[in-house]
Amino acid sequence: MTSGEETDRSVMNVETVYHEVNSKNGWASFYQSIRSECEAFEYTCNESKKPQNKTLNRYRDVAPYDHTRIILKRGVCDYIHANLIQVDHAERQYILTQGPLPNTVSHFWLMVLEQNSRAVLMLNKIIEKNQIKCHQYFPLDDVKPTLTFEDVSIKVDYISKKESSDYTTRTLRITDLESNDSREVLHFHYTTWPDFGVPQRPTAFLRFLADVRKSGALDQNVGPPIVHCSAGIGRSGTFCLVDACLVLIEKYGLNALNVRHELLEMRRSRMGLIQTPEQLCFSYAAIIQGAKQLPLENMDINNETTYDEIITTYDEMNNKSNHPLERDDEPPPLPPPRGESLTRSMMADLSPDDEVSGPPDKPLPSEPPNHVELSDTNLSTSISNYVCEQHADDGVVLDESLSNDAENSILTNNSPSNSDAKGEVRRRKTEKNERLATQIREMKRRGKEMEERQTVKRSLFKITPLKIGLGFVSGGIIAICCYLYMRS
Repeated sequence: MTSGEETDRSVMNVETVYHEVNSKNGWASFYQSIRSECEAFEYTCNESKKPQNKTLNRYRDVAPYDHTRIILKRGVCDYIHANLIQVDHAERQYILTQGPLPNTVSHFWLMVLEQNSRAVLMLNKIIEKNQIKCHQYFPLDDVKPTLTFEDVSIKVDYISKKESSDYTTRTLRITDLESNDSREVLHFHYTTWPDFGVPQRPTAFLRFLADVRKSGALDQNVGPPIVHCSAGIGRSGTFCLVDACLVLIEKYGLNALNVRHELLEMRRSRMGLIQTPEQLCFSYAAIIQGAKQLPLENMDINNETTYDEIITTYDEMNNKSNHPLERDDEPPPLPPPRGESLTRSMMADLSPDDEVSGPPDKPLPSEPPNHVELSDTNLSTSISNYVCEQHADDGVVLDESLSNDAENSILTNNSPSNSDAKGEVRRRKTEKNERLATQIREMKRRGKEMEERQTVKRSLFKITPLKIGLGFVSGGIIAICCYLYMRS
């Protein structure tokens, strides 16, 4: 994208920008231009790199900037993986954070208490794609209605909940055990954001946002809401961008909004907001459709017919779901146990080129149903597990979720003229998968051989001293017999 095109888009109507980018399948390059501009940022993340704080980060490559990080006031540790994002001209502020870890749950609730937050917005499930994305940090009604955190002197109690089709709203009570002061906190848990995608339509998302607004959780007279997913940048960034932009449309009109500029400004407070081109596309669509229903607070949350126009418009703009689904937050998993380091060293030795030892590509979006997928389920699972392990060692930067925009443009273009190119891409992917499978088999073989060698060594270690001892005894007996024979 040229600088002239970017300048033109800055003064274009939001819906016009959407249609232009959409018609050219240009979301990857549009998103790349935003990432490229953010590369000039020189903000530090020194606190997150301190030895005592490293275990408090869920992912290696997502760190809070020092200049906007939340500082805890109580306890021996003032660090928490969270940033304050302020959008002054929209009179909005948000605290974006990662999904709590087992060792950061107490810090999380201390932040809620100290920041006087009215609500917590949770945009992920506890477990997604068979991986734990967030610790169970809030109390459940029947299982464990009270959680107490002695290290920060805080207690959290369950009070009630309200179930909706796409999210659950819980009312909790947080109590400061030092002062015995308590207050209610709302917990909005969005439960239907797909594991491998953005919502197919913004309908449910806008309904969720309207309910959050109605609660007063985003008002200026309370502390900033705590917004999180797993890493706190993808879905969390999408929520904040859409909400802030809709506020600006209410204040200044649709034609005065520059979504790209607002995202860049928000990224100055926390790295990597909006994680993929598909999230960016969804944000634009949600802003456009939300603008048709302003003010959102007056929407009838329970009236499905209110959304007919929105649903129709979104389907038309997306040409009947012509876009790939967004991948969920998929940063590299936590570092493996030290016992696995030997296996990783063996894999490094087996790598024939940089393709395996370097950061692997993330899985491509699901292709339309008429495409043929790999039939070997076990092979796909093995490769997927291996790729996840390699992410942990190689430190893949979350914001670089599409490392090859050209390749993804080929895969997302449904034109028949690109069938040969698609076939070539699939062939390369298949070859890469076969190489990975071969290397995994070789790794297991070498691991078994090494284990057998270690077993033999241990056996020799036990047997050899016995042989040496017997040798000394037999030698002594022979010497005594020779001596007695010579004396006789």
